[in-house]
Amino acid sequence: MSTFQIRVEPRTSDVRLRGVYNEKFAQRIAAQDGVITLAQARESGVTDDSIHYLVRIGELRALSKGVYLSNTHHMSHEARLRAAVFACGKDAVAAGLSAAWWHGLHDVAVARPSVTIAVKRRVRRVQQFDIRRRTLADVDRTVVRGLAVSALALTVVEAATALPDGSVLMDRALQTRISLSKLIDAHERNAGRDGSAQARKLLEVASSGGRSEAEKLFHRILHANEISGWSAQVTSSGYDIDVAFAIEQVAIEIDGWAFHRDSARNSRDMKRQNALSNAGWHVLRFDWHRLAHDPEGVVSEIRRALKRNVGTAPH
Repeated sequence: MSTFQIRVEPRTSDVRLRGVYNEKFAQRIAAQDGVITLAQARESGVTDDSIHYLVRIGELRALSKGVYLSNTHHMSHEARLRAAVFACGKDAVAAGLSAAWWHGLHDVAVARPSVTIAVKRRVRRVQQFDIRRRTLADVDRTVVRGLAVSALALTVVEAATALPDGSVLMDRALQTRISLSKLIDAHERNAGRDGSAQARKLLEVASSGGRSEAEKLFHRILHANEISGWSAQVTSSGYDIDVAFAIEQVAIEIDGWAFHRDSARNSRDMKRQNALSNAGWHVLRFDWHRLAHDPEGVVSEIRRALKRNVGTAPH
């Protein structure tokens, strides 16, 4: 991240610039990825006339009314999101996938930032970002690295419904960063929003652990693709196999959501998988997310395994 260079003497000889680049002003710009508002500049001791002059000589670039970018910074994804939230004024927060990226839940910054504003707030719509109107409870708002964003629980719930494989994001968050009860509370506080029904279904699956749902889903995938020759709950080497193709010796192990699995269960599963492999089974593992989001890939892997072990896959 680039930093704003504090000038001892301005590059121009114009006396109106002397004293503009005080330390507080420069530090505020550096901390905000080069973006600053007129109100923040005033708080830093910089006058309106000085800001307008800096715009005229190219030291600052006006991004929207009262929001500026320093010429020492480029328009990064961070700067773009800050500018969008600042442009929407008081009570605005980064939301959806924008908030997920800011929280570190999602690796990709969206091209068009998403901002949530209060229902009654009037904001001029622009093409550079998306605005959603919803008045959030205080518990659903937070500040991360100086930017107002939707709180972690609401962000997870909203982002999980915005991605094709959003359940993976939710599962990862549940493993290390948030509890299921907090996700459910955030969902219920914001019921009726876009994606609410989808989020409710995901939370129901997460609450159950997803394993039984995954097994049912896997059986439906097998039937839909006319794959036969399998049996459920076959015992071998002292262990139960979720789905077994006995002739081809292909064993399928089905997992639920990862946050339900502890270290003891992981150790048992590895021991079982090793025992089955040593007994001649070709073991494949699929979790709920893979079955729900990539059934074609699952079928392809099964057919390859069956063909490899016998020479022809069942139809």
